[in-house]
Amino acid sequence: MFEQFAAGARTAVTAAVSEATLRGDRRIGTEHLLLGVLHEPGPVQAFGADLESARAALDALDRSALAAVGIDTQGIERKPIPASRKRTPFTSGARAVIPRALAETRKAGRRRITPEHLLLALLDCEQPDPVAELIAQLGVDRVAVRESIHRAGN
Repeated sequence: MFEQFAAGARTAVTAAVSEATLRGDRRIGTEHLLLGVLHEPGPVQAFGADLESARAALDALDRSALAAVGIDTQGIERKPIPASRKRTPFTSGARAVIPRALAETRKAGRRRITPEHLLLALLDCEQPDPVAELIAQLGVDRVAVRESIHRAGN
């Protein structure tokens, strides 16, 4: 299916893999896909939040989740996982984003998935999906983002 990805969408997925590695995560989730998409300028403008604020919000969500089970992360740094020859797997939620992005692409009358189509698919995720919680944490208006992307012609 990745042959249907435009260059920007491929870059976003590659960036998602890097984001997962930087965070020390062993699987690529929807939250990593959002971080990867935010490496691209078009989606950042439509989304209304930049990569750094999304990373900070995701870190805050992680700390909150760990605190809920009694783990204090104050002063602890997460180390990146070592490079591996194995392909980093996608979570089922992240895998489900791809067909939704393809549907958005076809709905727009396009042939290739762009980062904006990935973002539109991510906006459809609902809680308890990590990206839905991240979008809520950032205070992003999903309807406004959709309208912005559609106005831009994607």
